[in-house]
Amino acid sequence: MKKLLLVTLFAIFSFAASAQKNTSQSYIEQFKDNAISIMHETGVPASIVLAVAMHESGNGNSTIATKLNNQFGIKGGKSSVYYKKKKKVRSAYKKYDSVLESFQDFARIMTERKQFSHLGNKFTQYDYKSWAKGIQRSGYCSSKKWASQVIA
Repeated sequence: MKKLLLVTLFAIFSFAASAQKNTSQSYIEQFKDNAISIMHETGVPASIVLAVAMHESGNGNSTIATKLNNQFGIKGGKSSVYYKKKKKVRSAYKKYDSVLESFQDFARIMTERKQFSHLGNKFTQYDYKSWAKGIQRSGYCSSKKWASQVIA
């Protein structure tokens, strides 16, 4: 009886541990190397890559992040489909094969789209506040508080 109870408790705690949500610290730990690599390749600051991803995806816990691997709230050309509680959901958000692909697409948007590409010439990799404000002013989001929320 005791053995059965111990096995049951172990199973419950194992399941609960696996269902835990990412914290900001665990998210940084998990994706910092991707962000640093992107910074070296593109000049987009790793701090901005991580801060925007964390803000837009709720540290990777949002439905869009978990179902579509979309860490940045990027909308795509065709609708994506995912299932929530056995219901088919159509989404305007872009679906990625991996989280890394989402990170790379964000960097591509920042460096190749005309509305954002000037930021790399205007700000250094260390000026994260100006990058956040520049991304906001360039139309990445509709909220007037977005940059201050990203850098908070």
